[in-house]
Amino acid sequence: MADLPQQGQPLPQMDLTAEDGGHVGTEDLTGQKTVLYFYPKDDTPGCTKEACAFRDRMGDYGEAGIKVYGVSLDSPESHRAFREKYGLNFPLLTDEGGRAAETLGILRDNGEVANRVTFLLTADGNVARVYPEVSPETHADEILEDAHSI
Repeated sequence: MADLPQQGQPLPQMDLTAEDGGHVGTEDLTGQKTVLYFYPKDDTPGCTKEACAFRDRMGDYGEAGIKVYGVSLDSPESHRAFREKYGLNFPLLTDEGGRAAETLGILRDNGEVANRVTFLLTADGNVARVYPEVSPETHADEILEDAHSI
């Protein structure tokens, strides 16, 4: 794995596929604070806990003006099923071929995303914080608290 982007650096250029087939690029992650959290797999125990924790705090994230995106290598179809099953109220993006994960330094040699890594971005798209290891149960609370200080 390459080095993770550091605090104050701009997020590297990337292109992620939205569930509807559209694309979300680095330029779309500006204008307000953004959480970009990478997770290993849809509908697995830890990933479900993490996604549901964000879901349950989305009102607070919205009030704070923070966008949230979940990202994995799963297909848009898998994301749609995962969102519907758990009533997720934020977009899930597909990192086709792991290109973004590789650019960010979180793609393992076996082609899988490293456990869980989150990037908290400033409104101008710079990295405010990097969370290389997170607890699925408490991560959404931790990020929301940290986001108030950037």
